[in-house]
Amino acid sequence: MAQPAIAVQDLRKSYDGNTALGGISFEVAEGEVFGLLGPNGAGKTTTVEILEGYRTRDAGDVTVLGFDPGEAPRAFRERIGVVLQQSELVSNLTVRELLRIFAGYYSQRRDVDEVLDLVGLADKKNARIKTLSGGQRRRVDLAVALVGDPDLVFLDEPTTGFDPAARRTAWDMIRSLRSLGKTILLTTHYLDEAQQLADRVAVIRSGAIVRLGTPEELIGAGGPVEIRFRRNGEPIVIETEEPTRALHELTSQALADGRELEQLEVRRPTLEDVYLELVQEEEGEG
Repeated sequence: MAQPAIAVQDLRKSYDGNTALGGISFEVAEGEVFGLLGPNGAGKTTTVEILEGYRTRDAGDVTVLGFDPGEAPRAFRERIGVVLQQSELVSNLTVRELLRIFAGYYSQRRDVDEVLDLVGLADKKNARIKTLSGGQRRRVDLAVALVGDPDLVFLDEPTTGFDPAARRTAWDMIRSLRSLGKTILLTTHYLDEAQQLADRVAVIRSGAIVRLGTPEELIGAGGPVEIRFRRNGEPIVIETEEPTRALHELTSQALADGRELEQLEVRRPTLEDVYLELVQEEEGEG
């Protein structure tokens, strides 16, 4: 059986007596896109920083690419790429100059111009960092993470500041990384992003994983299907666990009556619905 790219068992971390992680466990397979979701303060950033080797853990076992990230040897660093939520880039350098500097840190690296093409910055390679927009700087962050040709990429809110078109381009890039066999750990506040990209997701709340599975599995546990339509101008909403049967009955009756089901819509739960339900559960428990 193949060794997982990431294995976490009973991971714990506290700050000044306050529990940030209360003993979480999960695995990420090689070549998988794994989404870590949760509200601010849930423990996502602490988890990712421990996996990256930037923060020490209090207890638990953690293995990343066969290494203990707490020891963070050079061989480990050369196999991971990291996109932080915020970064400070040398503003007077051009995009290409910056990437060439970072490429020099790796014994195995990707061609700088190839990486610029991948992140959609080929036409900005001679532009100085300080002249770039927020979304373009975020693409530079992605390029820096990829120039060392990592086996595992940590993407912490990678499309923050992107317009819709740029987000879709970034999604295509992430899919292309997966097709190359790269493993990706993704944190995002965009639930549609996680639903589109992640093979599996874990929802973390108050330092504990409260749901883990494929987006389809989480959505399947997210409640009944809604059937919406208008009758005599009035909105009608039907919640059902048997949408096929309910639709058959509604359409059969409408055909018998010689009328249309105006603005008919079948709405299944989304990953965002499931996520918000979990967050509201926490608020209700407080």
